[in-house]
This record gives sequence, C-alpha cells and structure tokens, in this order.
Amino acid sequence: MRKGLYLLIAVLFSGNMLLAQELNCKVTVTHREIQNVDAKVFKALEKSLNDFMNNQKWTSDIFQPNEKIECSFLLNITKNPEQNMYSGTLTINASRPVYGTSYSTSLLNYVERDEDFTFRFDESQPLLFDDNRVSGSDALGSNLTAVFAFYAYMILGYDYDSFSPLGGTALFKKAQNVAFNAPEDGKIAGWKSSERNNGNRYWMIEQLMNPRYEPLREAWYKYHRQGLDLMTSQPEEAVNNIMSVLDPIDRLSKETQYPVVVKLFFFSKSLEYQNFLPQAPAEKRKNYIEMLARTDIPNAGKYRSIK
Repeated sequence: MRKGLYLLIAVLFSGNMLLAQELNCKVTVTHREIQNVDAKVFKALEKSLNDFMNNQKWTSDIFQPNEKIECSFLLNITKNPEQNMYSGTLTINASRPVYGTSYSTSLLNYVERDEDFTFRFDESQPLLFDDNRVSGSDALGSNLTAVFAFYAYMILGYDYDSFSPLGGTALFKKAQNVAFNAPEDGKIAGWKSSERNNGNRYWMIEQLMNPRYEPLREAWYKYHRQGLDLMTSQPEEAVNNIMSVLDPIDRLSKETQYPVVVKLFFFSKSLEYQNFLPQAPAEKRKNYIEMLARTDIPNAGKYRSIK
C-alpha cells in the first residue's frame, strides 16, 4: 500500500528513492488573451511550475515511481494588469487508480476563477516555497507558489484519506497552514473567510479540518476502499457501500446549505454516481436519486432522469 513501509533492501539498492517525489504533475500554461507579453515568458512560467510541483518534496513518506499521484493544472492567463503581474483561471485535476482495474477515479476536480488568482512572475527569479514562511518577501510572487502548494497538499490529503480513515489529516493541516499564513495584498484573493466567495480556499480547508465534517471524510474512505476498490471482487457490496455514503452527506447538507466540501465531493464523483445508480437495488434507487438531487443540486435533473 502507498502509505506502507518498504523493504530495507530496496532502500539500500537505490538511495535516491528516499527523495522520490509524490506527484506526477503536468502544468500547462495558456495565454491566448494576452497579446503584449513575449510568449517565452509563459514557457518559462510553465517550466518553472512543472519543476516546482514535481521536484518539491511534499511529505516525509517514500513513494515508488509507480505510486506517484497523477495530477494536472491548467493555468489560463487572462489578464496582465502590469509588468510581471498576471491573473488567470486555474483548473486542477487529480486522480488515483482503482484496485484491480485500469480505471482511475477523480480525487479533485476544481476551477479557480481569475478574480481569485493573481500573482507575480519574473522569469529571472526561481520559484521558492517554505512552509514556515509562506508569504515570503514578495506577496504577489509568493502567492503563485502558495496557491500551487495549497493544492498539492489538498491532492495529497484527499489521496491519503481515500486509503485510510482520516489518513490525510497531516496533509490537510499543511494546506491549512498555507491558507492561514498566505500572502496578503490588496490584489490577492481566495484566502480569507470574509471574502464574497464562500467556496474559496479558506472555506475548503476550514471545512475539511472542522470535526463537524469528519463524516464526509470518513465517507470518502468508504467510497474508495470499501466501494470502488471492491468493484471487481465484490461488485454488489461495492455498489451498496458507495450508495450508503450518501446518508452522512445528506445529513450534512441539511445542516449547512450546500457546503463547499460537498460541492468538491460531487465535482469529482457526480458522473460515477450517475453510472452506479442503475446498479443499485430497484427498491432503494428512488431514495438514492432524491438524496443525490438534494445534495448535488446542479446535477439533480441528471439523477432524476435515471429510472
């Protein structure tokens, strides 16, 4: 298992395995709306971000090369308000394999709006990040690495939670540390509880670390280890377990109107639920459909179209 210990002989055989990073990350930068900046700047930004995400050691755990978490970031630059300053949308995707299959399931599928992501990039300066000094000496420059580091920890937290109950707590705490110590500047958004967007980074990690929402994290584990990972060996039990996690999610949604962590759950899992619903017992399917329609409002019509 990814989180287990490896044989000492393997460590002795390849000392650099101790330095193996956790992510297999592809960062793509697009800039079609920007006309007055040399394209080589964006190529440099893309290379710097790929190096940053894939060379940074995010945990103290040892990962085999084939255990790295697959993820991608699409940074679409939409604004260049002043020299070396940019804003853009950021699309984050991460997945993990399902045991015994060639299928990979989504861990995180999210889009940052351009009003929430502004940063400075100077191609002559390296990208630096320190958990103990997140804001650095240049707030806008540090916001670039802070945002990417935050999502690296979020991806790792979700991955670890999918393999053991609440297993990602230490990684989510690191994401919380980034959020609580994030750079501050009038042009920076996404890190504060008081901002208009109540689905921002602050609220993502506040809810994930709030004991009130632990049932959702426990449901995440059950969905993956007792659901998807059993699909080839015990398909009926797997589908029942996947459907059963709707109960705690439904309760949370009734207590707090459409919390951001529930949104994140369904951003990743809505399509899978649409595929699993026809396999659920007929006598329970109507109840499952109504729970899904209540908890994943944007896709309510899709669920209700399933008979």
